[in-house]
Amino acid sequence: MRNRHFRAIKINPDRFNWNQIPFLLMVAPIALFMLMPLLYIFNHAFKPFDELIEYPPRFFVRRPTLVNLIELFDTATTTGIPVSRYLFNSIVITVIVVFLSIFLSTITGYALSKMKFHIKGVISQINTLAMMFVGTAVIIPRYIIIEQLGFIDNFFVHIIPVIAIPVGLFLVKQFIDQIPNELIEAAKIDGASPFMIYWKIVVPLIKPAIATIAILSFQAVWNNADISATYINSDSLKTFAYYMATLSASTNVVAGAGMSAVASLIMFLPNLIIFIFLQSKVMNTMVHSGIK
Repeated sequence: MRNRHFRAIKINPDRFNWNQIPFLLMVAPIALFMLMPLLYIFNHAFKPFDELIEYPPRFFVRRPTLVNLIELFDTATTTGIPVSRYLFNSIVITVIVVFLSIFLSTITGYALSKMKFHIKGVISQINTLAMMFVGTAVIIPRYIIIEQLGFIDNFFVHIIPVIAIPVGLFLVKQFIDQIPNELIEAAKIDGASPFMIYWKIVVPLIKPAIATIAILSFQAVWNNADISATYINSDSLKTFAYYMATLSASTNVVAGAGMSAVASLIMFLPNLIIFIFLQSKVMNTMVHSGIK
């Protein structure tokens, strides 16, 4: 009888319970406060010009309009490159980098975790060492290497330097380490090749880690304006993030407020969507990799 009573009043029941109301009342104001910046970004992008410059500013838009969006894509830079070109470059680069980052991190993590070869330990140590350096600390040697490879003002400079993610490889390896060796050995006995084991067994079991790599690589590329500013001279090869960084300088600050608001929403929206769909798998990866 006593056990049934405790089950009836447990704090986190599987279905809605009246005992949850005090906790919901505490969490709801915090959640609403955290949603306010998101609501403001969406409202600000669709404000007409008079509401954008209104003082004191209003949080919610009263007369939503698409004029800002139309002006953004009708506007060309001083070199005549349309904004759609920058957006197209960003989409293509991001898709390629995310795919290659996932493939390289997973297949390398599988090799370091489940295969035996002489320099396995050295590669793991190099990857761990690479996590210690931030991008700012290696700007000069990176520029020298890219110049030596002939990638200056080349479309591939957006892709090659960023497809390797040391943190992603570390997380994948930690995740694959938990796959039983007996499962791999059984597949080998059945005649499966190393690549078949990777594709049919390892990849389906590490989907949370793959989601984490997808988010890390997506954010690193989609929001990156430094590569376009440092290594690219041709405007037709630059990205939307670079256009965002130069938008305020290339247009009148007041007149271009609407375009800046819409551009900010375009930059923010993909980050929000990918995180909403993959955040549960990211948390699962953190737990399984031992990061508390």
